[in-house]
Amino acid sequence: MIEASIAGGVAVVTGGYAVIQAIHNRVNKVDRRLDKIELNLARNYIPRDEFVTIQSKIEQHMVRIEEKLDRMLERS
Repeated sequence: MIEASIAGGVAVVTGGYAVIQAIHNRVNKVDRRLDKIELNLARNYIPRDEFVTIQSKIEQHMVRIEEKLDRMLERS
């Protein structure tokens, strides 16, 4: 009887350890993936000032295209 309860206790402890180990591995995997995302974000980051400058250039080009289209339609 005592041997069976000791064997059962060892099985429960071993099973608990396996579950904890699996959770630990999963957390480490998620942590590594998050680190990769942060690194990728830092590499591809564009400062706000630069974004505003690029956006205004695009807007200027779009205005020129609109003006050209308006002139083409007025001719027709």
